[in-house]
Amino acid sequence: MSHDSFSLTTPIYYVNAAPHLGTAYTTVAADVITRYERMKGRAVSFVTGLDEHGQKVASTAESKHMTPQAWCDSMVPAFKDAWEMLDIRYTDFVRTTEPRHTKTVQQFWNDLFEKGFLYKSCYEGWYCVHEETYYTQSDIEFDENDVEVCPECHRPLQHSAGEENWFFKLSEFQDKLLAFYDEHPDFIRPITRRNEVVSFVKSGLRDLSISRSTFSWGVPLTFDEGHVAYVWADALLSYFTGNGFADSSRPGDFERFWPPAYHIVGKDILRFHCVIWPAMLMAAGYPIAHCVFGHGFLLTKGEKMSKSRGNAMQPADLVRVFGSDAYRYYFMSDIQFGHDGSISLERMTQVYNADLANTWGNLCSRVFNMTQKYFDGQVPCIDGSGDGDGAGGVSEHAAAESADAAFVPTPAQDALLHDNPLRDLADKLLEKYDPAMEALDYMGAALAVQELASRVNLYVEQSAPWTLAKHSSTQPHLKQVIYNSLEAIRLIALYLSPFMPRTSAEVYRRLELDINEVRNFAHESQWGMLSSGNKVEVGEALFPRLDISSLNLDDE
Repeated sequence: MSHDSFSLTTPIYYVNAAPHLGTAYTTVAADVITRYERMKGRAVSFVTGLDEHGQKVASTAESKHMTPQAWCDSMVPAFKDAWEMLDIRYTDFVRTTEPRHTKTVQQFWNDLFEKGFLYKSCYEGWYCVHEETYYTQSDIEFDENDVEVCPECHRPLQHSAGEENWFFKLSEFQDKLLAFYDEHPDFIRPITRRNEVVSFVKSGLRDLSISRSTFSWGVPLTFDEGHVAYVWADALLSYFTGNGFADSSRPGDFERFWPPAYHIVGKDILRFHCVIWPAMLMAAGYPIAHCVFGHGFLLTKGEKMSKSRGNAMQPADLVRVFGSDAYRYYFMSDIQFGHDGSISLERMTQVYNADLANTWGNLCSRVFNMTQKYFDGQVPCIDGSGDGDGAGGVSEHAAAESADAAFVPTPAQDALLHDNPLRDLADKLLEKYDPAMEALDYMGAALAVQELASRVNLYVEQSAPWTLAKHSSTQPHLKQVIYNSLEAIRLIALYLSPFMPRTSAEVYRRLELDINEVRNFAHESQWGMLSSGNKVEVGEALFPRLDISSLNLDDE
């Protein structure tokens, strides 16, 4: 990955289940950081997609009297529509049934076959169809009837014996992986996930079955007819496909974007990405991603959200009530990314009303209205703001209310007339925000921006522009207060844009600006970039307050 580029991946999601809050959580998180990187001027590769092969897919298609391909095709719109609804700007949507992906898989495994990292043998042990994972005797659990069940989904396991498979020599990479973890301490994050993976590898690695020969729904292996690449041997290579591997139509892309800065995954698939995947890359001689970030689970009533548990809410249900921006903001700002997080409709409503309706939306409404009232809807001119043209005086309406009576400021007003606390806070914001975003600490980044928004609201209250407007002697101070407030609003919209792209674009539009033109975030984050004379549109409330008792949505 070159210095002017940034790449990351989400998992490719399983085609049998429509996207729920859990899959959307991962994808929104990926979108937030890639939007920020674009605003910094970097070329971005953001790969997501669908895992469409495997025994379970073939069985589901058969139960629906469809071919596997037809079943997969029917599920694609559910994901693409959901990501469009949530303003996800991925650069590649990989389907493992695509010919380009078949080429990737065949080329990769043929290379490892020729290098001697594969051998044929028979598998014997426990297998979970639902999780598509093999387990040793020590891994399995038992239900109340003493039946062997999967330790993940608790469904009955199958005992497989005698099927001929191709195996990858994973066990040969145990010491190499441990050395890699030591040399790259940030490869697995958060740190608690790293400890889990290191402990797992130290306990001993078994060679990995990478093919199946009892069914055909998969990518055929070129070196042995009748075998198809299976599960992770197929799915993990989607990251190569999405970055242009072996694709003559995308010259230079793979070299530019590989390795990714992040694989963002749920903690339940961390081992596959931190053990199997880097071992595959070591064997093939390719660089390994800088970081695998295993985020926590979303919990409802203390349980992990999943379709199998029947508590998987649909993103569309919440977007219909709160809107896509508030949806994105809640999941990124109220749950520490990397940890499990409890979610509820009550808490989402609290965050919406406190952060968005009362603080951010109310701030925009009151300052835009005062700009309209006191300066005919134009950004006022003060020393150092913009080109100095236009909006030089108070509007006729405000002037009519002015009086020559002596103005006696309150102590708070007096302090604010000689100081600019908003600029002081804004000038320090990037040094808090940027490291938080780079570390995927979305909660920390959002909190830093909310501190500025809260301070602007306090600034407006303390400076009382409605009082300043009544006195001709304080018109310069009125200009200063309104300009400072508008400039702070511009900056808040800038910083919140990765979280809430629609709202920030609308705020910029009302300030006669275009957020889509931002390609140098550090430059745009400097104080004083808002030009005087820009037209300011009041518009409708950005976030009308919500009453949870009137919401038409069950909190499952």
